[in-house]
Amino acid sequence: MRTRPYKRFAAVAAVAALTATACTAAQDQAQQKPKEKAPLFRLNSEISYKKYGKDYPDTKVEDFPGPCSYEAISRKDYSGQTLKIISHAVPVIGEPTQLHAKQFEDITGGKVEVVNVPFGELHQKILTPLQAGQPAYDVMFYPSLWIGDMAPYLAPVPQKYLDTPGMKDVTGTYKNVATWNGKVVQYPMDGDRHYLKVRSDVLNDPKQQAAYKAATGKELRVPKTWAEYQDVAKFFTGKDFDGDGKRNYGSAEVTKRDDLTFSAFISRAAPYVKNPDVKGGVFFDLETMKPLINTPGFVRALDDMVKAKSTWAPGGANFGLGDEIFSFGGGQTLMSYSWDDAFIQAQQPDSRIRNKVQAAPLPGSSEVYNRTTKSWDTKANQAPYFTWGWTSAVAKASRHQEMAFDYLCFFSNEANTALDLTIGRFGVNPYRYSHFDPNFWERLGWDPKVAKSYVKTLSGMEESRNRVFDLRVPGVNQYMSALANGVATALAGQSSPQQALDGVAKEWSKITGQIGKDKVQSAYRNVVALEDNSIRP
Repeated sequence: MRTRPYKRFAAVAAVAALTATACTAAQDQAQQKPKEKAPLFRLNSEISYKKYGKDYPDTKVEDFPGPCSYEAISRKDYSGQTLKIISHAVPVIGEPTQLHAKQFEDITGGKVEVVNVPFGELHQKILTPLQAGQPAYDVMFYPSLWIGDMAPYLAPVPQKYLDTPGMKDVTGTYKNVATWNGKVVQYPMDGDRHYLKVRSDVLNDPKQQAAYKAATGKELRVPKTWAEYQDVAKFFTGKDFDGDGKRNYGSAEVTKRDDLTFSAFISRAAPYVKNPDVKGGVFFDLETMKPLINTPGFVRALDDMVKAKSTWAPGGANFGLGDEIFSFGGGQTLMSYSWDDAFIQAQQPDSRIRNKVQAAPLPGSSEVYNRTTKSWDTKANQAPYFTWGWTSAVAKASRHQEMAFDYLCFFSNEANTALDLTIGRFGVNPYRYSHFDPNFWERLGWDPKVAKSYVKTLSGMEESRNRVFDLRVPGVNQYMSALANGVATALAGQSSPQQALDGVAKEWSKITGQIGKDKVQSAYRNVVALEDNSIRP
């Protein structure tokens, strides 16, 4: 008998509490709006990072007019407010987060607290407080593939920021990467993909071409398939091909178990598993959610990777991303494939291989597995791989949302992005159409051929209709950890590639069962739509 009145009372109390909370939140937001002040910058002011440290190049760019510019943001007075940010460790993303926080403080008067954490702790330190309803941070920087876990707790990007010139210039791919269930919930500030990097001074050297022809009977060229990649890497391994008195090696790859090995493996698998004539996903059968990770295409890729061990530099079987960056970027190895960082490192002003490199699409294959017919289709195939990409977002429960979005707007304004792209260690890579202008890179001292190869490679991936994306579903870290363990087991010779991937498939089925098949399947439909290029912004 007491239940009904109690329920009615509880309902009234809940409504009152929600109303009070809503009012409080509205009042908070109103109180957090910035005051106006005189701008500290004029339109088209010259911008440089030099005053913030001797490690920054003396590069100067013009402030780009618009709501995110130095001029516009410096009109806002955030004094008395504090923004809390969590980001990756310095330097990758962590350093630009700190730099732009300091600049934001200088020009708005607000306080910005940045916490930098190692990659291994980032997911938990962001997600756990969000799930507990107690967000510890207003702004979060993290890999974009975590969107399946983060999306329920993120504030959609307000329309006024979506209407900025910088946001409108973001490529279709990266707008889609930032979108979940039709809403842009991540603020794009980086664009990542894997592609091939080679030493053009070696591959274009007539003496090296003649030696390669004599030894293999084949023409020396930028590898178009993974089989050609292996042949070229094997030939040059152990030779001093650049005459510096030290041995060089054929391939630098990210192979460390807990340092993005899964991305390197997916790059190698992409042309074997992404068949343009077969729709419905490469990681799972979309209708049944049965893992495809142990099907013949993936197994062949892991076979290739195991064979490639003979072309790696000493220690290459335990290379993390930083090792790969400096092995290729420092001139030790002939080729590598991963993100932009190694290429940008090679193009630093003080690099001994500056303008001696070339970008190209990831190697393809001469066969691609058809999981419908359960046979190999003989045809040339390529499948660009969009992997990762750092992103940023604002917590739905943040009481400083306007300040938070203004910070991200400022972080990614045209002037800052132009400078950030030139600093390899920052980890900020092209994600706007304007970044695909070779003149931009030539003005930085890049040889026109290098600039054109870079721009052509990156822009070409945007147009592909046969692409692979990361597994952007809830629990992605668990799936990728299982995959990395399987790859590592095969590379260590502890099991065959087929046995290793059979084990991964079992783990994936278990993870799907734990998270919920319907939940994973619903998210995976968005991944498949991205892969088939059927989503247009």
